[in-house]
Parts: sequence; C-alpha cells; structure tokens
Amino acid sequence: MSKRYGRGDWILRDVDVEAPAGEVVAFAGGNGSGKSTLLRIAVGLSRPTRGTVAARPPVVGYVPDRFSPNERMSAAAYLTHMGRVRGLTTSAASARADRLLDRLALVGGKHATLRSLSKGNAQKVALAQALLVDPGLLVLDEPWSGLDADAHGVLAEIMTEVAASGGTVVFTDHRESVTRARATRTYTVSKGHVSLRGPEPGPLATTGQRPASDVVLAAGRDGRAPQALAWEQLDGVTAVRRDVTGVRLRVGRESTDALLFTAIQHGWSVQTVTETTTDHHRTPDAATNGDTR
Repeated sequence: MSKRYGRGDWILRDVDVEAPAGEVVAFAGGNGSGKSTLLRIAVGLSRPTRGTVAARPPVVGYVPDRFSPNERMSAAAYLTHMGRVRGLTTSAASARADRLLDRLALVGGKHATLRSLSKGNAQKVALAQALLVDPGLLVLDEPWSGLDADAHGVLAEIMTEVAASGGTVVFTDHRESVTRARATRTYTVSKGHVSLRGPEPGPLATTGQRPASDVVLAAGRDGRAPQALAWEQLDGVTAVRRDVTGVRLRVGRESTDALLFTAIQHGWSVQTVTETTTDHHRTPDAATNGDTR
C-alpha cells in the first residue's frame, strides 16, 4: 500500500509487510519516517491512498504515541466508559479496569483524574484501554516513552502474553536495543519505504563490535533484597546473566550511566563496570579487555 495526503509527497510508498499471529513485529526508524502513519493505517484509523490492509483481526488495541487527555473524570471512570463502548457490561468493564490499573501500578490510584496524570501514568491508562478486551492485534506507538522501569517489565509481559495467546503485537521504537530484545521480526522505515531486517538474534545475543560495558550488580550494602527489575527491557541492555550472587549485564556505553542510576535507585550495589566491545560470541561472564572503573 501507499499513502499521501492530497497531492502532497508520498508518506509511505509501495509498502508490503506481514505481521503474523503469534509474533511481535517492530517498525524501527527516525522521526518523520512514516512509522506512526503506518500504525494508524494498520489499526484502521487512516486509509491507504493505494492498496489494502488484509486480515485485520476484529479486536484491535491501539496505544498512540501521545495520550494526554485533559479530562476531569478519573482513570477508572474513563476506562469503564471505554469498556462499555467496546461492548462490556459496566461491572465487567470496571473490574477489568481495576485489574489493569493495579497491574500497571498507576501512581495516585484509579481515582486520580486524567488531567492530573504525568506522561508516564497517562501512558499506563492508554495501555489499559487497549487491553480492556483481549486484542487480536495490539499496536503500540513508542510504548516505552515516559514509563518507569517497573512498568517496562509489565509491558514486556503483556506483549509476550498477547503473542502467546495467538495475537499479533506491532510496535515502533527507534532504539535497536529494544527491537532486538522484544521483536521476532523487525522492519526498517526510512523515507517512506519499508524493508525487512534480518532475523532478530534474541535478548542474549549481541552483534557487531560496539563500545559497551559489562556491569556486575549485587544486593545492596544494607543487606536488604533489591527490587527485581526486567533488565532486558532497559535501554541499551543486550545481554543478561543471573546467578545466586546477583546479575551480570552487558549494556551499550551510551546507556551505562542511566542503567547504574536505575539499579542504585532500586537497591542494587554496583560491584564492577568493565569497558568492552560487543561481540556475537561473547556474554557478560566472558573475559573482556579494558579498564575496570
């Protein structure tokens, strides 16, 4: 399919992609590449100028890249209303909304007004509304934007659950580390054209020779158990090894400081940080060359 508005330039041209049931499909590209337009066409909010979208499931959940409602109603009331719009009874919609908001740990609770929510918490409500009815197609536009570290793990679980139940998950992200960790197939979007990238190597593999850090973390110095984190979902993390003493991570050099800050906030103690380069055959517990800081 192809898309343009009026007689303007083509936003998308000759796009031919598949998003099979049971897969997590990523569209990676920079700002203005056409990713969001592609998702709006996928969910049926926009029509292609040429071509068609075939075999769209009857139940579609959609989380846009921006969700900032300026409403006085509470998160629970909004979700209950949206559930009724989607065919649920009031009691079923309310119960489903409560479970989703509890799982996503909405700050302020379910009675917080939509207009009072931060960007990250508004994103949690947007995600909840997409899941009120189990979707056959879940479409997420930059879904990690603004979410806290704990919610990253919940989102990853939800994506896995939808795919495992036979649904399709489609998401956009500009970070290679995220698409590598989460997607079963990735398309690159550039200047309106879409091409299939090679098979994703999975969360424990790394490719190429790039500046990276091997990080070893253990329980906090106060002796208390640190909070569990979905390390695979944090920016830049390409490999994870857990053992009885703690966790070993490989993370891109540009993301090391942010990862260490997150770890310390959640009660972890930093044992070592070793500079290295990524290599397809190496894991965080392999020998590395470089300085330990």
